[in-house]
Amino acid sequence: MGIAIKVENLSKAYQLGEIGTGTLSNDLKRWAYKVRGKDDPFLKIGETNERTTKGVSNMVWSLKDLNFEINQGDAVGIIGRNGAGKSTLLKILSRVTSPTTGSVKIKGRVASLLEVGTGFHPELTGRENIFLNGAILGMRKAEIKKHFEAIVDFAGVERYIDTPVKRYSSGMYVRLAFAVAAHLESEILVVDEVLAVGDAEFQKKCLGKMNDVSKGEGRTVLFVSHNLLAVKSLCSSGILLGNGILQQAGKIETVVNKYIEVNSISSFKHIDKEIDGLKILSISSTNNGIPGKFNIEVDLDIEIILENISNAAKLNVNLFFNTADGSLIFASCSPSSQLDFGKNIFKCTIPANTLNDNIYSIDLMVVEDGKKSIINLKETLTIEGIENIRQGAWLSKFPGLIRPLHYNWTKEFI
Repeated sequence: MGIAIKVENLSKAYQLGEIGTGTLSNDLKRWAYKVRGKDDPFLKIGETNERTTKGVSNMVWSLKDLNFEINQGDAVGIIGRNGAGKSTLLKILSRVTSPTTGSVKIKGRVASLLEVGTGFHPELTGRENIFLNGAILGMRKAEIKKHFEAIVDFAGVERYIDTPVKRYSSGMYVRLAFAVAAHLESEILVVDEVLAVGDAEFQKKCLGKMNDVSKGEGRTVLFVSHNLLAVKSLCSSGILLGNGILQQAGKIETVVNKYIEVNSISSFKHIDKEIDGLKILSISSTNNGIPGKFNIEVDLDIEIILENISNAAKLNVNLFFNTADGSLIFASCSPSSQLDFGKNIFKCTIPANTLNDNIYSIDLMVVEDGKKSIINLKETLTIEGIENIRQGAWLSKFPGLIRPLHYNWTKEFI
């Protein structure tokens, strides 16, 4: 297979605040540099796109010096935190926007689903938008007609196909938009985090279709999602972006593990969030009284501090332990407790030899007796085995999500 996408020294800069250099002389200087084929001198002061800190420049690099290749037929997951530059990259690859510096070479037509309703005209019906999108991709009317019934059937909007799409719900919008992008005859399918709008059944259907498109039809798929399970199930390779910089590229397992490693946070989280007279102050984890890395041979202690300001109801605290890519392992719930006014500490101990050496996330939910949940938070805690000290023939990392000790092994000679 040949190369479908080749990116060389790709960068994209955005100016914050007012557009322009600020003076006519600098604007003319920028124009003169552009005419001579030179780099814009005013882009050199730009900073990386770190949204959590205040910068000194009004120019930021959403993407900076990206270099990678994607082969035809590859399914590539593009992951990273919010603001990492994922959507900007897809917009450049979809030719929605142009790079500031560098080049992108694409072999074949690109069908893009970047956000709900991209490319749809709200006044046109679903039927008319299908033909419009096909025409934009350079397809003939006969080609579009060939796929029309499959598109409508996949989207499940047959009853509303002759209704203007401005009357569609967001779910119907994304169903039809995905069906159009996936069924029209493009060599490259680009899908941003729009599947979050659909229900679970439709998301599964979309992932199945993208798998068919990549493995069955040999088309290239670029998939951006925060759902690491979906990315791992669909993609064989990945790209990790952080603050507009390429942090890792290669096999999807390696890229996902790097993402988890880079984005895991401290074992203590100060929250200070108040809802209905109840304030949650913090969640923390320790291993033998020590925060940070953990030894699977020692109990893991989770501590949640709540402050009762005016709510005297009975509450229980729920913890949901997940793998870092989102699979629920088990849950634990405290007994219902009447909160005292002031600070209350809830502690949960996960016995030693339960979790394997890995990275986990913990969902915290506080529930008032007889009512729906009143606080939902998600905190990521790093839980790693310090060393593998068990006796046995297995010398590498033990497989599986949990690692309990089993005492009922016996051996007999007969």
